[in-house]
Amino acid sequence: MKSPPAAIADTRPLPPREPALEECCQRGCEPCVFDLYYEAMERYQAALQAWLKRYPEAPLDPGPEK
Repeated sequence: MKSPPAAIADTRPLPPREPALEECCQRGCEPCVFDLYYEAMERYQAALQAWLKRYPEAPLDPGPEK
């Protein structure tokens, strides 16, 4: 079985979905859905920076998703 080409396997990371305000119950949950989102954003930013180092010719802003 062949492995996929590196360009397909190493795709640009996608940002996490931001929760809607109504997804937070406002009861001080630990962790809050927004805490989880901010943690996911930190992981995404780190993954994106690593990916951009591997693909320096890639645009910083990929434009709107299709």
